[in-house]
Amino acid sequence: MTKAGTRSADSPADEQAGRAKRTEDYDALSEVLHRIETRTARVAVLGQGYVGLPVSMRASEIGFPTIGFEIDAGRCASLQGGRSYVEDIPHEMLKAALDRNYKATSDLGDLVGFDVAVITVPTPLRDGAPDLSYVAAAGEQLTRVLRAGALIVLESTTYPGTTEELLRPILERSGLRAGVDFFLGYSPERIDPGNKTWNFVNTPKVVSGIDPGSLQAVSAFYASLVDQVVEVESAATAELVKILENTYRHVNIALVNELAMFAKELGVDVWSAIDAAASKPFGYTAFRPGPGVGGHCLPIDPSYLSWRVRQNLGHTFRFVELANDVNDHMPDYVVSRIGLLLNDHERSVKGTRTLLLGLTYKAGTSDWRESPSLAIARQLAALGADLRLCDPHLAEGARLNLPGPLVDLTANELAAADLVVVLVDHPEFDPALIAGHAPLVFDAKALLRGQTFTGELL
Repeated sequence: MTKAGTRSADSPADEQAGRAKRTEDYDALSEVLHRIETRTARVAVLGQGYVGLPVSMRASEIGFPTIGFEIDAGRCASLQGGRSYVEDIPHEMLKAALDRNYKATSDLGDLVGFDVAVITVPTPLRDGAPDLSYVAAAGEQLTRVLRAGALIVLESTTYPGTTEELLRPILERSGLRAGVDFFLGYSPERIDPGNKTWNFVNTPKVVSGIDPGSLQAVSAFYASLVDQVVEVESAATAELVKILENTYRHVNIALVNELAMFAKELGVDVWSAIDAAASKPFGYTAFRPGPGVGGHCLPIDPSYLSWRVRQNLGHTFRFVELANDVNDHMPDYVVSRIGLLLNDHERSVKGTRTLLLGLTYKAGTSDWRESPSLAIARQLAALGADLRLCDPHLAEGARLNLPGPLVDLTANELAAADLVVVLVDHPEFDPALIAGHAPLVFDAKALLRGQTFTGELL
């Protein structure tokens, strides 16, 4: 699997050894491609969260014997019992996979003999720096069960260079060589939780390998799972793709968030301006303001790139730093606007019965990681607000220390509140119901546009 190019003359013995090696490599590649094509490859997915579980379900659905490796005992037990904790994966889908060819386990021994392993573990930030300890741990676990001819793909979001510089050396501690004895690549996850239009199967999948043989194997595997694959020339390029996509969103959301602040002071309806601008069929993509950004991607991924640039090049990625500053302070701005709105109605935050609508980071999902709604709730509680919290998507048993009781969205609950704050535009939130019963509203998502109500939009 060496790259074609010029080389010095070899002795007959060297040439014979080279031919033997190329034949061996070709056989290994042919074998893994055959197993993928015939759906006999044993697929192991390390991490069964928002990314890993959909990959496992799709692999199982098309016929691969699939192992879902999950070290969290509670999650593993839930999966084994057919209870999904990922909103996009119904219980029925999980149960069907269990009956078919899927097994959830925390026993590393169950991974022995795998043909394809996909790493989908978390990559959080710790004190502003990437924490790749989960990736390293997954690599070390695979090292203990890795065999010649296997394919390993990293999907966890990270900075360019991780696959080659971190994961590869760990895997090669097995004594096997990447690109020679086993295949290695990177494919960024593109799952958008709660999106009813674009899912794992119909979203194009970017794929890469550390060498041509690895790229061929990675491409073949994902081509069996999704409608379209997009090949790029290196793992570092593929790693940059995901960060580029989320940095683009992060910067543009920061732009409209800051614009919303200025538009309020200028007396201009920013929402109408954005809608009108969106009528332009070229050169413009509509982004809309909100109370901040959340989930794993936007608050974290751009910072990975910024950290990498600073560490390797000694430069500041100014766009990312500025976007971080704007989006990180949106909860503060929302709380200040709430205070001003209450002041206009001769009330203070302290003692005001306040109903917050939406605790997850975006509409239609149960993912509450890095949610700006939680930051806003805690700030309001610290100011003495009497909080009620509502979110139909918040998963049962979510380990949150909420600063108020969870309630259902009803006419009585709305009428009992002094202030209703819309933080997430969940489809279950009826704008007419809110407008018809809430005495005062601060709407950070413009859910009530077109309704008659007392209050303000962001």
